[in-house]
Amino acid sequence: MASIFSKIAAGEIPSYKVAEDDNYYAFLDINPMVEGHTLVIPKKEVDYIFDLDDETYLGLAAFAKKVAVAIRRAIPCQRVGVAVLGMEVPHTHIHLVPLQSEKDMNFAGQKKQLSPERFAAIAASIAAEFNK
Repeated sequence: MASIFSKIAAGEIPSYKVAEDDNYYAFLDINPMVEGHTLVIPKKEVDYIFDLDDETYLGLAAFAKKVAVAIRRAIPCQRVGVAVLGMEVPHTHIHLVPLQSEKDMNFAGQKKQLSPERFAAIAASIAAEFNK
């Protein structure tokens, strides 16, 4: 059975897409730690990042870098933090989190509540930077 992330990448479940190519997909986390918190996935469904073949792994890292650059241009932040936890969904994913301080990357902390309109605006601003 396809993971929720595979269904998102296939367009079966709506998402706030920020970037996509033939092999990778990036979308806003719907339970963000901060505005702009983005998930980057390979379209190939593999549970554990280090089980990816080298080509997919390196391509995912390069795609995530491009997304992180777009996030930093679109969202006022000092850096974009990177985390790979992967325990909650059995599909490799990278968290990209705009940071003002290390406290912004607290996975156990309270999540932001954003309106659909705000999610859409954030996604559009990151996508615009990605597509420049």
